[in-house]
Amino acid sequence: MCRLNALGQPVGELLTGWREPTPPSGQVLEGRYSRLEPLAAERHAASLYAENAADVDGRTWTYLPYGPFSSPDRYREWVETTCLDGDRLFYAVIERSANAALGVASYLRIVPAGGSIEIGHLNFAPRLRRTPAATEALYLLMKQAFELGYRRCEWKCDALNEASRRAALRLGLSFEGIFRQATVVKGRNRDTAWYAVLDRDWPELDKAFVRWLDPANFDAAGKQRVALSALTRSSLQNRSLLAVD
Repeated sequence: MCRLNALGQPVGELLTGWREPTPPSGQVLEGRYSRLEPLAAERHAASLYAENAADVDGRTWTYLPYGPFSSPDRYREWVETTCLDGDRLFYAVIERSANAALGVASYLRIVPAGGSIEIGHLNFAPRLRRTPAATEALYLLMKQAFELGYRRCEWKCDALNEASRRAALRLGLSFEGIFRQATVVKGRNRDTAWYAVLDRDWPELDKAFVRWLDPANFDAAGKQRVALSALTRSSLQNRSLLAVD
């Protein structure tokens, strides 16, 4: 909403009552299918390295600025030197039925003064992909962000990473544009696609996630009865954007 100041200039809406949120504390996030624990080399690195070894051609690392790793020691070293620097908050995604760390996700670019936070560094081993636990892990991160008082939750990816872009829309995030020549990754140019969900969008999306994650939405074989994209579509339509099937 646009308003005019005393000089007749358009300015943004006044955020009456808004308070700067606190950074995430690193508490464990509990879900029905997954649990998110702050990433710790001694607890999670061995499992994560072993699970990622199932990705024999290394395609999950193509768009990440690191990996694949040649040994468990190299993976552990990456966790210790990159993931524990304090500027980001990395989580291990524990799949409850396996009771093992099968993926990694992170908060980054945490800007309490602006009410903005990003979810990224997503690396899900083959056994975690396309499961309720994988979707729930991302839901738990978004849910916590808005409960802490953030106004904006971002998702950015290589503009050529079609899988990540489809995932963002499936989760109900709005496409906001492409930053050309945004950075260099592994010696290659990267154009970055930006997506986000705002606090005003979250209540409707929250209901969609709760409905999709309900055990009643899955048949005896674990197949979804209603696709998440079908549930998030109405929210995106209200923002003049469409989700994917």
